[in-house]
Amino acid sequence: MKHRARLAAAALAVAALAVAALAATSAAIPAQAKPRATAAPASFANPGFESGLTGWDVKSATGDKAAAKVEAGGAVPWAASGAGNHLTHWADHAYQVTTSDGVSGLSTGWWTAGAWVRSGAGLAATRLTLTGCGGGRDGSVVVPWTEQDEAWIKVSASAYVADGSCTVGIATTGAAGAWVNVDDLTLEPGRVQRDVRGGDLSGVAKNEDFGATYARANGTPGDPVEILADAGMNLGRLKVWVDPADGYNEVTHVVESARRIEAAGMDVMIDFHYSDRWTDPGAQGVPAAWEGSTVPRLAQHVHDHTAEVMRAVVAAGVSVEYVQVGNEINPGMLWPYGQTWDVTPGDSVDGAQWDSLALFLTAGHDAVKEVSPGTQTILHLTNINNGIGSLTWWFDEVTKRGVPFDLVGLSYYGYWHGSLADLQEAVTTLSARYDRDVMVVETAYPFTLTDDTPAWGNIIDLPSELVPGYPATPAGQAAAFRAVQDVVASAPGGRGLGTVYWEPAWTSVAGNGWDPADPSSGNAWENQAMFDFSGRLLAPVAATLAP
Repeated sequence: MKHRARLAAAALAVAALAVAALAATSAAIPAQAKPRATAAPASFANPGFESGLTGWDVKSATGDKAAAKVEAGGAVPWAASGAGNHLTHWADHAYQVTTSDGVSGLSTGWWTAGAWVRSGAGLAATRLTLTGCGGGRDGSVVVPWTEQDEAWIKVSASAYVADGSCTVGIATTGAAGAWVNVDDLTLEPGRVQRDVRGGDLSGVAKNEDFGATYARANGTPGDPVEILADAGMNLGRLKVWVDPADGYNEVTHVVESARRIEAAGMDVMIDFHYSDRWTDPGAQGVPAAWEGSTVPRLAQHVHDHTAEVMRAVVAAGVSVEYVQVGNEINPGMLWPYGQTWDVTPGDSVDGAQWDSLALFLTAGHDAVKEVSPGTQTILHLTNINNGIGSLTWWFDEVTKRGVPFDLVGLSYYGYWHGSLADLQEAVTTLSARYDRDVMVVETAYPFTLTDDTPAWGNIIDLPSELVPGYPATPAGQAAAFRAVQDVVASAPGGRGLGTVYWEPAWTSVAGNGWDPADPSSGNAWENQAMFDFSGRLLAPVAATLAP
């Protein structure tokens, strides 16, 4: 990947001292992309708190050591120690407490602490930490907010160990009633990190043509692609339509946008919709130019369109890291020929339609590989909230028909698609069942419920629609996005590649609305962008893009 070495510019935009220090201290530390066993895991004397707090050191700068306690009930079904006990931090007043254990005898290199958690401790109130490791860089991860009755999720933090020892801790600074449950801590060799920190930049070209301007967090005007790259974004995603009414998101604009993304130092992902407009679980329309074609002819259209776009991008000197063969294709694509859901009363779905879908997906994959053999293909699903069985059902159908693909892609919007535990289960289950890495290729969250274009209401505009614990504020948006990144990266199995934020630069501009055929249509998404209504980068969410 062509990650950027421009952290100095990023620091001016978001948290200068923190980013500069990170660059300085990590320069001599070797990278390791995924946890890989180079030594035996370290041993805690009491990792599951089955012996109470024995072996754990409890400290509190405010004298609230009693806020750390052991309670019955473990992180089943995942807990290695069974359903015995777990650690809880809680007090009926504002408090600060840390529960930690030092581990020695560690080999030099990256080590990763892991823990199963639930929390209602507020934004960034509790962290899993790795400190005193001697490598010049401590590790920590925020414990995400969950509901009390939600399943446990795993979080992980990595640090470079240089002197043979390290301290693993759970640190909480919470308001009255803030709580966190922790179980089954581990310390293993290797590093966990967010390899992909991407953004869908499909709307930038049209937005700028219709007058949008952008600025860094400090107010300095700039190119939005450069601004996001400087903040740490390392991948740009671009959708492709066949013959859109507005003339955007077609091959010419995709080529120019891809060149711009790569010039900014980011990797490129192409997202083929195989339609003239949006495709998703409610719409998978055949392009007008392909109407009336037979199934074999549609497969040829898919192949030729994919190859045409790929050839144009590659001819422009751009390397394409990833290609989505279809967008949110739970219900299939090119309806009704490759339809796999009964989305309209009276419709029927049979094996022939699955066979047709397999033909289309294979045609797209093959075209990608013919032009760019090193590009990884993605099959992209959504609706995690329908249960893991709905996803395995779909992938079982396409894999038994021999459809080739390299990665699993998922959409995850927390206000629609279930809990963070649901997301982590999907990443873990799908990666194990199909032996593929998994990437969240779409996610987003609002920084406000205010509407910049009142005539066209925001998709998320009510407090009741928000994820509990994550307010519609810049800090809430940042916390929600970082939680998704960390849950994916920490998923058991180590095969969560990262996340892509959907349309971070699609601010509200007259003429660039939802409907490519209707210039008067508005933007219902501007309150979920990474830029505020004046076009200035939101520093909290931008900070989550840093390595």
